[in-house]
Amino acid sequence: MSIITLVLIVIVVLIVVSVIAFSVRIVPQSKAYVVERIGAYNRTCGVGLHILVPFLDRVANKVSLKEQVVDFAPQPVITKDNVTMQIDTVVYYQITDPRLFTYGVDRPINAIENLTATTLRNIIGDLELDETLTSRDIINSRMRSILDEATDPWGIKVHRVEVKNIIPPRDIQEAMEKQMRAERERREAILQAEGKKTAAILNAEGDKQSTILRAEAEKEAAIAKAEGQAEALRLVYEAQAKGITYINDAHPNQAYVTLQGFKALENLSKGDATKIIIPSELQGIAGLATTLKEVVTEKKDKE
Repeated sequence: MSIITLVLIVIVVLIVVSVIAFSVRIVPQSKAYVVERIGAYNRTCGVGLHILVPFLDRVANKVSLKEQVVDFAPQPVITKDNVTMQIDTVVYYQITDPRLFTYGVDRPINAIENLTATTLRNIIGDLELDETLTSRDIINSRMRSILDEATDPWGIKVHRVEVKNIIPPRDIQEAMEKQMRAERERREAILQAEGKKTAAILNAEGDKQSTILRAEAEKEAAIAKAEGQAEALRLVYEAQAKGITYINDAHPNQAYVTLQGFKALENLSKGDATKIIIPSELQGIAGLATTLKEVVTEKKDKE
């Protein structure tokens, strides 16, 4: 075999390998290939092995079928009350039709960005500043609905639209900060006043309970003291009654009675009287009466 023949064989083999390599396409998962034949759309190749006609077919676009996220730069918008602010959004979308995505619009991401900006301006233009700051969910849902409907002819499905940041002008931010600070101070003053009120009520209730308990304690102490005194008197009187009963039961003689009379006179002499005449016989009632009369008369003379 000559060298020229060998070179020809090598060239033919390279050509065949190149044709096969060009004709065979393996589409990976979550991908789709848009194939054109002689410049016109032919088919969309999904996952797997595909054979292209050499020199006639070509892959016009390789499309990812995954859900994608694009973060757009802040856009200037004007609210209903003429406040200009910057708002940036995040759009979550997915390509559902590779053919429409390839041939439906030129530079689809730029188209989505411009559509998002105009839609956002229209929505914010109907809202005032306070509504804009507190209505993110409403803005998100309205934008998603409008964008999803507008991107259907492009083979794009918009799943979510999120307002990432709302940046009002600096003077508006300062006014809002002052308002928030004043609101916090107002809440603090209210809480302090409520705390003082509660403390005063609790102190008053404590004083009331303390007074009631003190009065009840004094009442119970007085009752206990009175009961103790009554019990003591009862016991004294019972003792005296028992003493008299014992004396009566003993049938005392005249000498005992005379002795008790002397003791009584002894106690009487310890008083104011300075002169006491004691009769020799206590049985003489007349003599005792005379003695008592003399004692009383002498006491009056001293006075």
